[in-house]
Amino acid sequence: MNRRAAIRNLLVAGAVSFSGRLLKASAPTDDHPDLVIRSDVRLVLLDVSVKDRGGGWVAGLSKDDFRVDENGAPQDITVFANNDIPVTVGILVDNSRSMTPKRAEVLSAATAFIEDSNPHDEIFVLNFNDTVKRGLPQGVLFSDNLRQLRGALSRGFPEGRTALNDAIVDGLQQLEKGKRDKKTLIVISDGGDNASHHTRAEMLDLVERSLATIYTIGLFDPGDPDRDPGILKKLARLTGGVAYFPVGLEDLTGACQKIAKDIRTRYTVGYIPPALNGGLIRRIRVHVSARGRVGLIARTRVSYRYEEAANENQ
Repeated sequence: MNRRAAIRNLLVAGAVSFSGRLLKASAPTDDHPDLVIRSDVRLVLLDVSVKDRGGGWVAGLSKDDFRVDENGAPQDITVFANNDIPVTVGILVDNSRSMTPKRAEVLSAATAFIEDSNPHDEIFVLNFNDTVKRGLPQGVLFSDNLRQLRGALSRGFPEGRTALNDAIVDGLQQLEKGKRDKKTLIVISDGGDNASHHTRAEMLDLVERSLATIYTIGLFDPGDPDRDPGILKKLARLTGGVAYFPVGLEDLTGACQKIAKDIRTRYTVGYIPPALNGGLIRRIRVHVSARGRVGLIARTRVSYRYEEAANENQ
């Protein structure tokens, strides 16, 4: 399949992901640890992180503590969960030549992320330089096996240039094949791109059509002309993730552990969007307030693209 066809397929998948979903099981159980949702009604499913003014994660909030506005209009929350729900996670690792001196620390930090993640997560690895390569064995889309995932991270060696846009597009494609309703990408790179077939505009369009949360970790060499922290910040801001820029390689593992903690403490908040609400790009704002707690800050994606095609089944 060529890359243009892949984009078309992902656009269709994006429309389906917004197509409707109705909560079937409001909380995980021991036998079924993930949030179970079936596709009956259109739903926007948000991944929401809440912190206090000191930067600590806030747990134990209820549905009534949240308010969601879409294009300034309040929405009725129809899905809510505050459990540690398993997710589909893609780890995208820059494996270009400039990453050679950082490779050992990157592999160690990515392994720490996996170790601190929910054991029921389904995880994949993409290593990218001039091209994007799957880390897991042929035919294995996802894994929760630490040894297998370590092997996926270690596959190949740093060489060539950086195809960041292609890696994100491929990562979003593979996320759509996952069984978990919550989707996340972790991107470890300098943010530069000098080898992709996809343009930045194409990549960002797909990011906007997806509900995936993207966390980025920027690693830079002094004076690197290809460094681009701006795109790493933008990807995190658009999707409700966080951009980390470790001062030294010794801080890299800490950043990965923080990401794992953030994913496991995020709330799931869903609502059925109105069909007529001011165009395709919908702006989202989540407010949170709880008795006895002050200065709470909610973080989620700032917008999404409303896919008209999803109305066909309503």
